[in-house]
Amino acid sequence: MNPPSENSASHQAHVATVRRLEQSSGKLAAAAISRMDQQLSWYRAMPPENRSWIGLVAQAGIAAFTEWFRHPDAPQAISTDVFGTAPRELTRAITLRQTVEMVRTTIEVVESAIDEIAAPGGERALRNAILVYAREIAFATAQVYAQAAEARGAWDARLESLVVNAVVSGEADESDVSRAAALGWKAPESVTVVLGSAPNGDSELTVEAIRRAARYAKLQVLTGVLGKRLVVIAGGSDDPVQAAKALLGPFAAGPVVAGPVVGDLLDATRSAQAAAAGLRAVGAWPDAPRPVHADDLLPERAMAGDPVARQLLVDEVYRPLEEAGSALLETLSVYLEQASSLEGAARMLFVHPNTVRYRLRRVTDVTGWPPSDVRSAFTLRIALMLGRLGDDDGRQ
Repeated sequence: MNPPSENSASHQAHVATVRRLEQSSGKLAAAAISRMDQQLSWYRAMPPENRSWIGLVAQAGIAAFTEWFRHPDAPQAISTDVFGTAPRELTRAITLRQTVEMVRTTIEVVESAIDEIAAPGGERALRNAILVYAREIAFATAQVYAQAAEARGAWDARLESLVVNAVVSGEADESDVSRAAALGWKAPESVTVVLGSAPNGDSELTVEAIRRAARYAKLQVLTGVLGKRLVVIAGGSDDPVQAAKALLGPFAAGPVVAGPVVGDLLDATRSAQAAAAGLRAVGAWPDAPRPVHADDLLPERAMAGDPVARQLLVDEVYRPLEEAGSALLETLSVYLEQASSLEGAARMLFVHPNTVRYRLRRVTDVTGWPPSDVRSAFTLRIALMLGRLGDDDGRQ
């Protein structure tokens, strides 16, 4: 235990050092700002408003250190004392690394002035206090940025959910494009919407898994869990099935449907509606691939009452065949009725089988659906039925 005289001398040195710190705080803050301007290029490049906020943070840091040095054993919220003077937006303007450089520069300025500031006999105590305070300010800096990141993440998640919901509900507008841009969406020229079941558990983990898969596949994504459905708006690929395959892992078991590729986020509503209609109808095709293109489900969607699918089958299958001549429609109809038999169709049409074969190739060229394929034949049959029903309605 120190003699009373030593304790008294130490206390006097401490009181005198605190007083000198108070008197020098403005000078130290100015020196810290001057050194930042000399050594930190990012600080020089900042707009005046942000530089002034950083100056206030430096002054608050020195003032908080002075108060902390006055009562080192008293619990104090350093993060509030130092960073509470600046607006929350400052954490967006400067990075964590830049903040560390700012704090380090300020600490170095105070350290370099220890011999000038400290009262005789108080140099060692002041130096030790700076070391301890530097550690505390480092923890406070990390906490401020962690809280800012958490708040920003929560806000971004809400913003992303708004965009995804607007696209799925068909209500997307220019404001949603702006929101997507704020989230980092770079307006890719190829966009598709992928729908499937969301897994049980934390939806945030599912969303993060989608983002990891998207980064690996070099895709842009906006994603969210809406009820029991996992929705992914994927940009950057002109092959919707390949994009869906790259993102398949986080989806729960069950069908996954990719909508058609569209040109931008506003038109993604059309892709989402097709994917949703496909997801409702995919149960009618037990052997459907996973993932499956929504357009490959046109017959099931039409049977389920999807007006878009019905119109597509009429416009893209029946009408082109009709315009190509009655021979193609008649040949296809007879071929399908004869259980896809070339010879049977040839007998019914009184033509050579090679003529039937040629006309069926023309059907494939016109529609993109080969009649010899069982699945395509089913699609063609539904298209013929819908086309005929439409013609009958027009005649009535």
